[in-house]
Amino acid sequence: MLEPGLDKHLWESWWQQFDEDVQTSPSEALSELDGLIAQMLEARGYEIADPVVSEGDDRDVVADFLAAREITRAVERDREIDPEDIETAIENYRELYEFLIEDRAAP
Repeated sequence: MLEPGLDKHLWESWWQQFDEDVQTSPSEALSELDGLIAQMLEARGYEIADPVVSEGDDRDVVADFLAAREITRAVERDREIDPEDIETAIENYRELYEFLIEDRAAP
């Protein structure tokens, strides 16, 4: 992990770039958003490989990420996905980004 301030600056730059992609091609931006949020979660100490989290914010954070990731993986496999589901995944990633980008100690 980089120094927290450097992480934050890098993440903000990436998010800005990806957010522009979301406007032009939402389904194609999902993989990029997934990668960024996965990196942020791991850097903040979340265990995303283990979907069983017992309590608190961790449970909601991981659940939101896994729900968005499920839609992302379906899009990557060229499955027909409702545009509303894609928007839901993007919104989940956006909410997670906003939650993780705040200055806070790692969980």
